[in-house]
Amino acid sequence: MAHPTTDTAVSREEARALIRDVLERIGDKWSVAVICQLGDTTRRFNELRRLSHPITQRMLSATLQGLERDGLVTRTVHDTKPPRVDYALTPRGLSLLDVVRNLAHWAEDNATAIMDSRTAFDRGRPPR
Repeated sequence: MAHPTTDTAVSREEARALIRDVLERIGDKWSVAVICQLGDTTRRFNELRRLSHPITQRMLSATLQGLERDGLVTRTVHDTKPPRVDYALTPRGLSLLDVVRNLAHWAEDNATAIMDSRTAFDRGRPPR
């Protein structure tokens, strides 16, 4: 699929599909957690896994690969014994950090009210 900023014409459907795909990536709960955990620092894989508990090793690996593929995260392998791998946000990832943090804060601030609405809805009463 062509990138919308290239000289190649992109159909509206291709552009919509790309937007949906990007929103799906950054809206994924583990991507949000990893982006927040990286913040403006570099972290190693096991540190990210510990901070993002209860994520599995496999899910963290897949999440990091997806974020790296989208140009949001860099993976740096250091030639040491044993090898050390660091992850960090790219400038594009950093530009997303405030948006993701705001989303996480909004979810935290509204969690109780949302649970109340769900309970009321499940009981058949309209939410307050």
